[in-house]
Amino acid sequence: MDKVKVGIIGCGNISAIYFKNCKLYRGLEVVACADLDVSRAQARAEEFGVPKACSVDELLADNQVELVINLTIPAAHAEVCQKALQAGKHVYVEKPLAVTREDGQRTIRLAKEKNLRVGCAPDTFLGGGIQTCIKLIRDGWIGEPLAATAFMMGRGPEGWHPDPVFFYKAGGGPMFDMGPYYLTALVSMLGPISRIAGMTKASFPERRITSEPKYGQMIQVDIPTHIAGLLEFGSGAIGTIVTSFDIMGGANLPRIEIYGSEGTLSVPDPNTFGGPVQFRRKGAKEWGQIPLTHGFAENSRGVGVLDMAMAIAENRPHRANGDLAYHVLEAMHGFHDASNQGSHYEMKSKCESPAPMPMNADSLWL
Repeated sequence: MDKVKVGIIGCGNISAIYFKNCKLYRGLEVVACADLDVSRAQARAEEFGVPKACSVDELLADNQVELVINLTIPAAHAEVCQKALQAGKHVYVEKPLAVTREDGQRTIRLAKEKNLRVGCAPDTFLGGGIQTCIKLIRDGWIGEPLAATAFMMGRGPEGWHPDPVFFYKAGGGPMFDMGPYYLTALVSMLGPISRIAGMTKASFPERRITSEPKYGQMIQVDIPTHIAGLLEFGSGAIGTIVTSFDIMGGANLPRIEIYGSEGTLSVPDPNTFGGPVQFRRKGAKEWGQIPLTHGFAENSRGVGVLDMAMAIAENRPHRANGDLAYHVLEAMHGFHDASNQGSHYEMKSKCESPAPMPMNADSLWL
């Protein structure tokens, strides 16, 4: 296939791995990059050999750019995605799809009107770790999936991120920041969610930044920082999820476990692409580690963009797609709605579990 010409908007902390990996993927070519601070775009262009650094408007007006990777902060996701679509370009956005459900719906609707594609991170579920888990579940290793647990327990990003304020504003918090990894992985393994319950809390009204360059500054917390939720999947399985920025003493819980009628699957960290994958059969006394069946086990961020480009060429659905991303966005709001209203939240959106990756995709696509 011909390389798809890519423009990257947003040249901040996460952008380096996208620039790096897009150079490795034979189906992609980054031809331009942009940022509100054009000097940051110029620095990334020089670092990764991108021929053009410019303003956002200049990039969107560039007819050479076919697909935009949107790496802006969450509050800007919807606006930039919609501008890219209006400019006639496919768009792949960092998670979450949007801050509000309404903006997420507008983005999906506009793409369909323009006959364009929307993709969305995370694409970690396309890595060797979770793809191996999907294969094991589909091959019947754990029997009928009955239940799942998922835990993201941490202290928050103010100790390491250079500019952590947005994590504590609308569109931030542990559910909107890290929930997409966990929920996308769960939906890819167990199918769409039908009903949600939840309780939320903001344990600390202020946070002190201990990273550079804003060391010592205080952040006013505007969103819940501890979310405990229950999920009912359309398949009948029931899940428990906790995401928290309030765990000051550390935790010793599994990232994700899937419990079936014939055994249990220990799923690797959904914020990574590799293993380990562990399995314990009914009646067994010990866990066994399962070799990965799929590639892309290293940090392969951007593989969702590559799959999207391949899907356009092959006229098939792409895996990290807008319907999946919107389903996850609605679910994240659903936990907060359920807590605020003291009742279950019934999911309104539908999506399909993405097709499994080819077992030899890395050898074909790199």
